[in-house]
Amino acid sequence: MADRIIRATAADAQLRVFCANARELAETARQIHGLSPVAAAALGRLLTAGAMMGMGLKGEKDLLTLQIKGDGPIGGLTVTADSRCRVKGYADVPQVMLPPSKAGKLDVGGAVGHGWLQVIKDMGLKEPYSGRTELKTGEIAEDLTYYFAASEQVPSAVGLGVLMERDNTVKCAGGFIIQVMPFAEDAVIRKLENNLHDRFAGLPSVTNILEQEADPEYLLRQLLSDLDPVVTEESQPLFYCSCDKERVEKVLISTGKNELEDMIRENKTIEVKCHFCNTAYHFTVGELEQLYGKALR
Repeated sequence: MADRIIRATAADAQLRVFCANARELAETARQIHGLSPVAAAALGRLLTAGAMMGMGLKGEKDLLTLQIKGDGPIGGLTVTADSRCRVKGYADVPQVMLPPSKAGKLDVGGAVGHGWLQVIKDMGLKEPYSGRTELKTGEIAEDLTYYFAASEQVPSAVGLGVLMERDNTVKCAGGFIIQVMPFAEDAVIRKLENNLHDRFAGLPSVTNILEQEADPEYLLRQLLSDLDPVVTEESQPLFYCSCDKERVEKVLISTGKNELEDMIRENKTIEVKCHFCNTAYHFTVGELEQLYGKALR
């Protein structure tokens, strides 16, 4: 089944919900960056969250950035998303290897470690909105749950998961974000809590549900079956990078004439890779000399 994100309301719009199937998204990232299983799980979770949060942006040009920096061996994760659920991202150390956790699962928390999560929303204002919170577990879903409550004052429940095949490809990936609106009644909140406890906590993971049926509506029904969920929008998440040679040229010019002089002095073609999509761009000495001329203007 192709990747799909749905946006829904429940309990007469007292709850806002996003559910996603993102297997192809996570697998594309794994292939592009040559990710190890634990890195694929970590980045796949954050990409899924970014795509769902991007769907919540209002403006066509709005951009969202999620950054995680920890003291674990993966170093950090960066993801950006737009309102069309187009996302891109990378891990600082893409091939990190760790033994399984005590529960026998990929140890994403151990790979990330302790540190902070930062969310930046660029909505075309003078200054972008930025919120930063400490990592609670490094497992990403719990850290985002804490971020929503502490930084945006929106009580939320976040679930994310990536399950790997034995050949280290992505078997399934996805997640959900449930947010409680300020006018939500206590009875609705209690019913939601009971649902999450009785119907979700008893299952091994988000991926266990998606493994049964890779459909975000199925996940939605499992979570909110007695809260009258109504799907209001759907989209397809895509791994998308807008880089091109012209953009890379601007980056090289911005490094300054001294840096460009050093590159020219080496008298050989240089390679510049995009962090997000791993695309390589090559610049000959002649092209570097042209950029140096532009840097002098």
